[in-house]
Amino acid sequence: MASSTNIAFKNFFSRLKGDKSLWAIAALLALFSFIPIYSASSNLAYLYGNGDTFQYLFTHFIHIFLGFVIIFAVHRIPYRYFRGLSILAVPLIVGLLIYTLAQGTTIQGASASRWITIPLINKSFQTSALASVVLMMYVSRYLSKIQGKELRFKETLLPLWVPVGLVVGLILPANFSTAAILFAMVLMLTFIGGYPFKYLLYILGIGLAVLAIFILLSKAIPGIVPNRVDTWTSRIENYMNGEGASDNYQIEKSKIAIARGGITGVGVGKSIERNFLPQSSSDFIFAIIVEEMGLIGGLCVMAGYLFILFRIVIISTKSSTVFGKLLAMGVGLPIIFQALINMAVAVQLFPVTGQTLPLVSDGGTSIWMTCVALGVVLSVSVKREEQREKEKEQNEGADNPLEVLSEAI
Repeated sequence: MASSTNIAFKNFFSRLKGDKSLWAIAALLALFSFIPIYSASSNLAYLYGNGDTFQYLFTHFIHIFLGFVIIFAVHRIPYRYFRGLSILAVPLIVGLLIYTLAQGTTIQGASASRWITIPLINKSFQTSALASVVLMMYVSRYLSKIQGKELRFKETLLPLWVPVGLVVGLILPANFSTAAILFAMVLMLTFIGGYPFKYLLYILGIGLAVLAIFILLSKAIPGIVPNRVDTWTSRIENYMNGEGASDNYQIEKSKIAIARGGITGVGVGKSIERNFLPQSSSDFIFAIIVEEMGLIGGLCVMAGYLFILFRIVIISTKSSTVFGKLLAMGVGLPIIFQALINMAVAVQLFPVTGQTLPLVSDGGTSIWMTCVALGVVLSVSVKREEQREKEKEQNEGADNPLEVLSEAI
């Protein structure tokens, strides 16, 4: 029985291709996430009137399990296929974002048109997360096509910036932070991909102008985007002035939790601020981690994401194609950027954004889209691994006298 189990495990792990270090750190972060989720679940049980904290652990387990199924499925797809898939997916994503906005979802009177409900399973899904991954694939594809070509700004407007503008513009009304991060990631990727810097300045100027016009219209015509612009401006003002209501309350509780943690923390499961800190299982989960595990725990989590960044850079530089290099960077860097923003919000280095901690925070969509991105990065590494195995076989064959003789004959 034991031997058959060992064989089954060996067969399973033999099907895991690509960068083993990236697999390992993703699995460690996912396993680690159950500790703060369990700690924060008492607050969730109180908020939702359910004393069964294991319900939230089980839900998180399902999210993580499905996430790694996604990684496994995506990493088995040759990454060259994502070039064509991105072209087909962009129109679908635009339609999905329009549908999401058209629902007019509100939470406590504020526009929150970020989610759609998946039929049959009655599960909410945040379309902007999927749109972000697809758009980064599309931009990577376009940049790989223009390598070494003389470009004029007008030539890039329709194939590159119109899709970017549509996706970012449709995310903006309901989710400013995601739209801003996505736009920044596109600019970073285009810079890495060799897009002319002066053209990037044009796009940045156009983007800021469009944002200013949108805010002015929202102020002039109240109700065009209910309460969202007021929410953005109040968050920024609260951050700049150090005063405010709910957002400032979250930050204060977060800082209290971090201060209580000290160097070694108060101990796993002994957090007090989890009972008072809203979004303790998602947006502010890093504060709970530091409270219970101290500065040491917080630095270990940060080191995990920096190690993922290191592996992404290694995979990107070793890819044999420009598209592979840009694709790994394009879908991988936003994971690290999102993690750093989440941690920066917890210590008040950044205004409240609502960004989760990838692979650690509660939430199905965030986990699944992070897993899609990791699967794509692993797919790029698989190709490099196959090339190395092929080169090794060729070298071994060349050293074999019989092979040399057969080739000579």
